[in-house]
Amino acid sequence: MLWLYLHFPHLLLDHLRRDRQDDQPLAIVDSAGQRIVQACPNASHLGIQAGQRLKTALSLAESLHLVHTDSAREARLLDEQAGWLYHLAAHLVPEPPDGLMAEVGSLQRLYGGLPAVWQSVEQALNERRLTAWVATGHTPLAARLLARSGRGECTDDAGHHRRLLDNLPLAQAGFDATTSTRLQRLGLTTFGQVAALPPAELARRLSPETLAYLQKVLGTRPDPRAPWQPPHEFRQQADFVQDIQHTQGLLFPLQRMLNELEDDLCWRQQDTDSLHLRLVHRHHEDTRLRIRTAAPEHRAEAFLNLIRLRLDQQTLAAPVVSLRLLVRRFLGRDAPAGQDLLGEQTDLNEAWYTLISRLQARLGDQAITQLAPAADHRPERAWLARSIRQAQAPRKPTHEHAPHRPLWLLPGPHPLTETPVDWLSGPERIRGGWWDGQPVHRDYYIARLHSGQLAWVFRDVRDGWFIHGWFG
Repeated sequence: MLWLYLHFPHLLLDHLRRDRQDDQPLAIVDSAGQRIVQACPNASHLGIQAGQRLKTALSLAESLHLVHTDSAREARLLDEQAGWLYHLAAHLVPEPPDGLMAEVGSLQRLYGGLPAVWQSVEQALNERRLTAWVATGHTPLAARLLARSGRGECTDDAGHHRRLLDNLPLAQAGFDATTSTRLQRLGLTTFGQVAALPPAELARRLSPETLAYLQKVLGTRPDPRAPWQPPHEFRQQADFVQDIQHTQGLLFPLQRMLNELEDDLCWRQQDTDSLHLRLVHRHHEDTRLRIRTAAPEHRAEAFLNLIRLRLDQQTLAAPVVSLRLLVRRFLGRDAPAGQDLLGEQTDLNEAWYTLISRLQARLGDQAITQLAPAADHRPERAWLARSIRQAQAPRKPTHEHAPHRPLWLLPGPHPLTETPVDWLSGPERIRGGWWDGQPVHRDYYIARLHSGQLAWVFRDVRDGWFIHGWFG
């Protein structure tokens, strides 16, 4: 087997920087707030380095932005990276807190060789503005050691992997501090010197665990890895170094998050019609927004337009420190209709869906309603207005033999005060309503009046003649 390992030396720093539009120096400090853990390039240019005391760093850059390490957030970030890497490789194993490994030996034929796999991973890293040290190895631990040492190469040559491992110094060989000290006292300085020791002697002088670790690196002992399973939802989060005061400041990170959502939906070959946004405030209850589309959608541009309309009407209750996007509802994608040989869409319903979605985003989901038929023979009760769950473009009637009904139905029947000059159709008898205490017994006609208007009239067996609607 051949494994690919990605080591993220400053994952939290990359996460914070990709949603920033300024170039202010930024550094990550340890949980105690005493020492610098990671520093961005701008901070490094000012002399700030990992391991430096915080007081020294602040003396070099007074405008330095600081963020404390957070193990829970780093674990979530690693899961986010596993999500996009899963699009490229199915057998994927996270290595907390800052590593991912994937079995790529079986993918070479699919991609056309190991260089193509390597290039696909590097392209994904560049698109997401992530820094990663990448390496291959014939065992998971070998790939991990080579990646973390920065000596990774794009090769499937097992002999070359072994030579790289043999030259690793003990500090980069993955041994614990106690074992490294004992090995140095024995005069050993590289991984290859340790691997050359007799196994029984190594286990006796050090420990069986050290021998087992060494054998897993070399592949002489099994090292099974359970594959990672992706969640049945899409989650993205943007954390801000400086609080966002206005909704316009949310659009830049939203664009990045929605682009990744579009990539995920295209990979799934699915759409969605419901997005959940959560604006996290420091000293205020979170603001929750639900964005709905009139029809299944996957395009980031369409989502962003709807969210922009919604945010234009949203006044922030407090500055935003974090923005979260969640999608739980996925819908099957139908084959595009009306597509020509060049791939151009000719679906006329798209404008209808877009219009309904924008109206709902601006006015609210309950402000737009659609007419729907009701199971009742009485004309005034044969329809109802309901909220639009999924927009449907207007269609022509498919029932050619259905009775003619007017588009203009009066709020209530009006008495017919004149005798029509012409009877064009009828009678159509409607009898019902006995189940709710409002029975009707009517005979409907289409008649022409003296004014030339076409009226929909009926004769009630008890009350006489009435006009119920007009034809255009």
